[in-house]
Amino acid sequence: MIDRLPALAPRLGDVFRAAGFTVEGVAEALGAEAGAALDRGEPEPARRCLPDDGSFRTLVRLFLLSESVTAAEATAAFAPATLDEVLDAGLLRRDAEGVVAALDLRPHADEHGSWWVVSDLDSGDGKATEHVLGAGAASMSLARATVRRPVATLLDLGAGCGVQTLHASGHASSLTATDVSERANTLARATFAISGVDVEVLTGPWWEPVAGRRFDQVVCNPPFVPGPPAVEHVYRDSGLGGDGASALLVSTLPDVLAPGGVGQLLASWLITGADLEAAEPGTGWTTRPRRWIEDATRAAAPGGLDAWVVQRDVADPALHVGTWLRDAGVDPASPAGRARTAEWLDFFAEHDVAGIGFGFVTVRRTAPGEDGTVVFEDMRQAIGDPLGPEIEAWLDRVAWLRGHDLLDEPLVAPPTTALERGFTGSDEGWQRIGGTLVRLDGPQWRHDLDELGESLLAGCRGHLPLSDLLELLAVAHGRDAEELTAAALPVVRELFLHGLLVPRGEAVA
Repeated sequence: MIDRLPALAPRLGDVFRAAGFTVEGVAEALGAEAGAALDRGEPEPARRCLPDDGSFRTLVRLFLLSESVTAAEATAAFAPATLDEVLDAGLLRRDAEGVVAALDLRPHADEHGSWWVVSDLDSGDGKATEHVLGAGAASMSLARATVRRPVATLLDLGAGCGVQTLHASGHASSLTATDVSERANTLARATFAISGVDVEVLTGPWWEPVAGRRFDQVVCNPPFVPGPPAVEHVYRDSGLGGDGASALLVSTLPDVLAPGGVGQLLASWLITGADLEAAEPGTGWTTRPRRWIEDATRAAAPGGLDAWVVQRDVADPALHVGTWLRDAGVDPASPAGRARTAEWLDFFAEHDVAGIGFGFVTVRRTAPGEDGTVVFEDMRQAIGDPLGPEIEAWLDRVAWLRGHDLLDEPLVAPPTTALERGFTGSDEGWQRIGGTLVRLDGPQWRHDLDELGESLLAGCRGHLPLSDLLELLAVAHGRDAEELTAAALPVVRELFLHGLLVPRGEAVA
């Protein structure tokens, strides 16, 4: 039935716009309190805010409150489309009271556009194998982390119902969306048609539908959930086992990027006990993604690869399994849930898995002859701002470093940089115990500084090149200038990449 929905969808968009069934319209009608209650799964406050009648009331009741409406109400709300057309397209179904939503449909928007997203209903009774998710937490986290600079061509791999593609429509001229699931692609076509967005939609696994093509930007919310090699749910399971999906996509991503092209995806990686024992403290999580980036760098030849791998969360195996069983609508305490938990935990134990990391991978294909920059960052702190502008700025800083020598540059600390000093009480009064350089926006980076580091930062006022500052500091503290420079330069470079120091007069922040 849903095969008929994309053809009907453009007319539905006209219906929804006329009724004011948009993000803005819903927010205005419900207000902040009722809207927040609805987001918490509490529909009654929202219901009390609705007008007494009309198409807007009917549409909100159907798609946001999950209520039945009479056939007469639905007929009026969807006109000039007929109720039979809407039923035949699989958007509604009949029930004892009239009709009810058969699919999840809701307004969606960002600062650049207003759309509607069609996906499968989350009934709470367990998800089907080809269940198509809507705009969930993972999807929105990727949308907030995506670079939004104008590009000619963009690929959304594993597009699902099309959320990433919608957000990309504000900055990409040509859009391509792929998915292995034909059901997902059908709902994506409906999403795009209702929203009036022109997209090339292709079906097939991995890069197969776009073989031989290259894009200026690639975004991907793949089936990244590590687990046994099976496909219970297409949206989360790749069938490759472990972190095989992330490994495949990261290592081959340069193959579909044009020179200068940027790829961004969600990824997960297994952290083994052996990795933690063999690595320096705090770096054990990088073992597997580092191997993927090495493979990707070889794939980028003759150019290089800039890569920023950011870890946003780590879960122990038990927490990981429980989270994803509940996500699929399976109670971990039920007999089926206990059996699935045992199977997953046995798989992790067999592979020495101590934890599962989750985060973002951003890569940019550089020009031939340009060496890339690879950074692994543990960013589990709270972030108030979207990560996309920070990733965009990081790519700019990396590119700037390829054409400049920090030692030759007068540097300044921007207004978003602050110095915190710590003291402890003693019989002699307050004793200084350290200083921390803090960025007040974005990821709110924090770097501990000793007194020598504070003195160097105090001199970064854009008057002298870094090399001169280091020579003066060496004289003042009785240090060898070359040794001090060798020790300070990696620290300054990291502060630069984190936006805590910027070049005087340069638009790199």
